[in-house]
Amino acid sequence: MKRLFGAAVTAVALAVAAPAAITATTAAAEAAETTLRITLQLPLKSHLGQNLLLFKEEVESASDGEISVEIYDSAQLYKDNEVPQAVGSGAIEMGVASLTRFVGEIPAVDIFYMPFMFNSEALVRAATAPGSPVRGPIDAAILDTGSRVLWWQAYGGAIMLSKDAPLKTPADIEDKKVRVFGKTLGAFIEAVGGAPTLISGSEQYLAYQRGTVDVGMTGVSGVKSRSLWEVMDWITVTNHADIEFIVLVNEEFWQGLPEAHQEIIQAAAAKADAAVRDAISQIEADAYAAAEQNGMQVYTLSEAEVAAWREGAQPVIDDYLATSGELGQQLYDAAVALRETASN
Repeated sequence: MKRLFGAAVTAVALAVAAPAAITATTAAAEAAETTLRITLQLPLKSHLGQNLLLFKEEVESASDGEISVEIYDSAQLYKDNEVPQAVGSGAIEMGVASLTRFVGEIPAVDIFYMPFMFNSEALVRAATAPGSPVRGPIDAAILDTGSRVLWWQAYGGAIMLSKDAPLKTPADIEDKKVRVFGKTLGAFIEAVGGAPTLISGSEQYLAYQRGTVDVGMTGVSGVKSRSLWEVMDWITVTNHADIEFIVLVNEEFWQGLPEAHQEIIQAAAAKADAAVRDAISQIEADAYAAAEQNGMQVYTLSEAEVAAWREGAQPVIDDYLATSGELGQQLYDAAVALRETASN
């Protein structure tokens, strides 16, 4: 009897404590008419995670709690490469994925990894603006996979790292081992005479420290977050590729939402889109400043040097045009037109 009484007391205690274990998010979701679950592979503290929090606050405030947003960060539910299928199939309402995750179904999205295609902030902004001749057709093609693009999340340009001197021309990386983080970037390094080595972001520091590779490739924000100034001396501002993430919503789910909810979500998405685009500029500026404060030197390519890199990388573009179909040609022509407009 004593044991039974003790068990009963414990059960009552647990029942009393249980409400404390129910998060505010769960409670809000139960009260909401619409729940949006978003999967993100990066930590919530990342600038992409903070951008999702901005979206969540905007949506929940504007809807007076009728819409609840739940964010599952750090790949709790799906890895980056699983997101397009998960959202497209309706397994989850929303998700964040690298744009290049669609390259299998839509090879043309690799336009953002074409060497030096969007190598300035002005070009990136023009290409990624909602409805632009580059972004618009990509969003439309992705819609055919079962997912609607709500907004794009900027992640910055790719730069190169070296130890003893900057990398002014392709001759400076000839026969050198270069860290890359994708197939197309590897093809670019091969085209200009280097030896690409696929190394994850988390393994960069040791790879540079141990001499596993001679040259680094990353986003400049990674230089700051990983203290790469401890193992590399130079940043060459190449911006030879533009790294973009996209926030998706399942199209069937979207069509089932009340029009008022769609309008609230679209407004919040537009605000989040602009906020992250503006934020990445400051994030990169801060990273460059931190690198210099910690002893790194920064070299920016001249127009003639960019032309030399671009000429060496032409085989990568030729292959893109041969394999990406009509859409690839359309996006390439649009990108070239943007570049010509920017130079005038």
